[in-house]
Amino acid sequence: MRTYSPEEIRQCFSSSTDFNEIFDVFQSALAQRVAEFEPYRLLFWNPSLTPDEVRLFGEKLAGEFPQVAYEVFLWLAGMFEATYSSSDNHELAFHYYRKAAGVSPAEPEPYLKACDSYEPDLNIPPAAALIEFLKSGLPHAADPSPLFKRLGDLYTYAGDTEQGLFYRFKAEKPPGGPRHTPPVPGEGEQPAA
Repeated sequence: MRTYSPEEIRQCFSSSTDFNEIFDVFQSALAQRVAEFEPYRLLFWNPSLTPDEVRLFGEKLAGEFPQVAYEVFLWLAGMFEATYSSSDNHELAFHYYRKAAGVSPAEPEPYLKACDSYEPDLNIPPAAALIEFLKSGLPHAADPSPLFKRLGDLYTYAGDTEQGLFYRFKAEKPPGGPRHTPPVPGEGEQPAA
């Protein structure tokens, strides 16, 4: 297999329109153990690649270099989120935010960015799926306050103001403060607004 210089790899990844050439250079970069993420960012933004081709390269890269899997998945999520208008990639963005959280569940960024991508008028990604995703991150969060705040916002967008208030109340609890847990709405007292 031919080897390529870092400049040749970057050049191919950023400007080649020949999938076979891109694939060969990608395979060579993996064989050369090019683990630096920067050249692959150029590959992911190559306008000649389809979303499926970008996913193929991203999944292969993450499998080959697990130490960069979180960065790969977070980058892919952000890229698909940014390109949703041209080819409805909301589902792909959310998929990769979940994969990034799966690699590093204590990192708040995938949860928060997934919420930032929420379009309340279209309910994309679905609020219920985002709520479930955020709740899955709570046990891992060093500081769950940002996740509680986003849960409050999502419940409010979804029309459940009681749950929205409940989670906003939890978000405002001072870190290290008393461990008072407000009652769940509908099970006794209502949280203060």
